[in-house]
Order: sequence, then structure tokens, then C-alpha cells
Amino acid sequence: MSKIRPNQVVPMRQSIYGGAAALIIIATATQCDSQARNTATADGGSASVATAAAGETSTDPIATLNRMAAFLHSLKAFQVHAVTTRDDVLEDGQLVQNNGTVDELVRPPDRLRVEINTNKQQRTFLYDGKNFTMYAERMGYYATVPAPPTIAQLAEQLQDNYDIEMPLRDLFSWGTPKSKVHDISSATDLGPAPIEGVTCEHYALRQPGLDWQVWIQLGEYPLPRKIVITTTSDDARPQYSEVLTWNLAPSFNEAAFQFVPPPGASKIVLARADSSHGAKE
Repeated sequence: MSKIRPNQVVPMRQSIYGGAAALIIIATATQCDSQARNTATADGGSASVATAAAGETSTDPIATLNRMAAFLHSLKAFQVHAVTTRDDVLEDGQLVQNNGTVDELVRPPDRLRVEINTNKQQRTFLYDGKNFTMYAERMGYYATVPAPPTIAQLAEQLQDNYDIEMPLRDLFSWGTPKSKVHDISSATDLGPAPIEGVTCEHYALRQPGLDWQVWIQLGEYPLPRKIVITTTSDDARPQYSEVLTWNLAPSFNEAAFQFVPPPGASKIVLARADSSHGAKE
């Protein structure tokens, strides 16, 4: 079998909101209001950008994304389960699919627990507002480093210093001042569609190098229920997708975010991004 080209692999979250490559960070409602523009609709017509009021259903993709961003930032705590599928590209251009799950428990702005399970690795991330720990259960290794005071800052630190991509990082980036709404060349409302039994509105958006889709729950809780990203800058057009299940009233205590080394676990130094060495499963 051909070896995977490192520069062609589509890492988890590469293509969306703060990933390693092109970013898709949606503008806040205020930014969108100040720069109203036309967006493509499913029937080839156009609709002016308008901000959807809470509880309303909008056929405008940008307005709905703004409402979704505002709702996500309003949450005091949440738990989300993601079923993920990622395409990797072999040297000969063939796509191979990798599946996994991500479970996150979040109490903004400074508590986070992430459990990642794929056919390639198993990882647990813990953040208590002061320290970040990554634990590889199969290998029996863990590493702890000082952390900044917020989850958003932690995601940036992990990417910049350790080349670690925070799973579902877009959940903490949507609607931030780093928005790149001007990169979106078209946005289309494809109409209602069910995801796991939940009625959603299906939107397709395009920007240089990326085509992406998002299914947003209708009604009072505009949650993203499915995301699909296609990297169009690669001839193989690899995709990343996630289907999300939400719990907006999770039960937890402070211990959920703290790491206690299990018997036999060994502490190691977390390799920095400029280092060519590091443990791998």
C-alpha cells in the first residue's frame, strides 16, 4: 500500500474555523449587518442578508450562521458527541476513509474535557483553566503543560506551539472578530433536511479552495447538526464530515476536568511543533 503523503492528508478540522489551512470563520451579526450583500439561493435568485431574530427561521445562510454563532456563545455548558469521517489521500491519489468519534464536555470559558477515538488513536484532553493534559491511554503516556485562561486561547496555543488541532474547534471560533466572511463567494439555502431525526435547514457555501455544507437545527435551538467540508484545492477532493448530537444540560463536577494519572501511566514532555520527535501510536 502507498504511504500517506503528509502534506496531502486532510487533518481533523483542517478546513474549518481556525484549522491548519484556509479558515472559514463566520462573521458576527453586527459585522454582517454593516456589510449587507447578496447571496445565492437554491433557485438561482438572490436574497439580501438579514439577521434572523431569535426563534425565527431564515432562508438566508449568513444570517442563520450568525444566529447559530450567537446561540453557541450564549451556552453556559454543553456536551456534544460527534461521529466523524475523514478522507486521507494516498500518494497515488486514492482516498482512504477514517472514522471516529469525539466527545466534548464544555463549561465556557475555561473548562474542557475531550475524548477522541478513531481507528488510528485514542486521546483524552483535559483543561481546568490552568493546565492542559493530553493522555494516550493505549500507550500509557500523558503530558501536562501550563495553559492560558480561555478555551479559545488554548486552541490557538495547542495549534501554534504543539501542532495539536483541537477537535470541534469551530464551536469556539464561530462569530469571533477573526471572521472572514468576505472569503465566502456563494451561500445557498438547499431547504429543510432531517439529520438523525432532527429537522434542519441545509446550507451550501463556497470559498477559494473549499466547498462546505452545514445543517442547522430549526426552531429555538439553532445548533449545527452536520458539517461536511470538501477541499477543492486538492485534485482528490478529500472530505471531512461530522454529525453532532447535543446535550445542553450536562451533569458534571470539577473532577471531570482534572487529570489524575492512573497506575502505571508515564509522564512525558509534550513535543513542540518545531520538534521532529514525538510518540506515535
